[in-house]
Amino acid sequence: MLQGLFRCVLCLCLLFITGCGERIELHRQLSEPQANEVMAALADTQIPAQKIPTKNGVSIHVNAQDISRAVHALTAAGLPRTPRSSLGDIFRKEGLISTPLEERARYIYALSQELEATLSKIDGVIIARVHVVLPERVAPGEPVQPASASVFIKHDARLDPDSVQPRVRRMVAGSLPGMVSALDDPQKITTVFVTSTAYKDARQLAYFGPFLVPVQNLDAWKKTFIGSLLGLPLILTGLFFGLKKLISLRDRRVAKNGRHTP
Repeated sequence: MLQGLFRCVLCLCLLFITGCGERIELHRQLSEPQANEVMAALADTQIPAQKIPTKNGVSIHVNAQDISRAVHALTAAGLPRTPRSSLGDIFRKEGLISTPLEERARYIYALSQELEATLSKIDGVIIARVHVVLPERVAPGEPVQPASASVFIKHDARLDPDSVQPRVRRMVAGSLPGMVSALDDPQKITTVFVTSTAYKDARQLAYFGPFLVPVQNLDAWKKTFIGSLLGLPLILTGLFFGLKKLISLRDRRVAKNGRHTP
């Protein structure tokens, strides 16, 4: 009887451990700000996550059953954000002599990165991309090709493109050489705003104590919990009487052996 009770307790422990779920690495080698943004976004969608520091950065782990929801939630939020290179990073002295073409390409890329980093700071912007064409003379005697820029912004519902677009155009015109007159020419600065589809969890969750469970399973969890509360006293009572019986049998065996001892 006692062995059967111990087996029941062991099975309950195993079920509890199994119910905790396997954790899977969602992202690795993130910076601390990137990891904090990811953790905040997952918390907003009620997805439990764990942040683990490593020697190469920070990794984010989620439960195996939440991996699909976590990926879709972060994709909708544009996270983790792509790290931007600054002008200092791109033009860092490395002892190599660059050709004029390489220097020009790096300069254009650096300008794009700086503008993208600034646009990403606007509330509601999820992804910002900037493509720059600087003034260039294709061949001697040919007219100089005018500068131009294309801006792509993916945003959430908080951002109003009509109010933000003039400011974006002014910022781009003031940041790029040869773009002073771009505000009067819509062809020189093209802006595209795309509204992101907000992530909506298909599952409806509810709190059961400190845990989040699907609404359709809430009654089953309550019944299981009540059954466990009712069954626990029975298990403890069985353990008590089983242990008492073992002690009684041991005392009888000791007394019996004592009578047979000369």
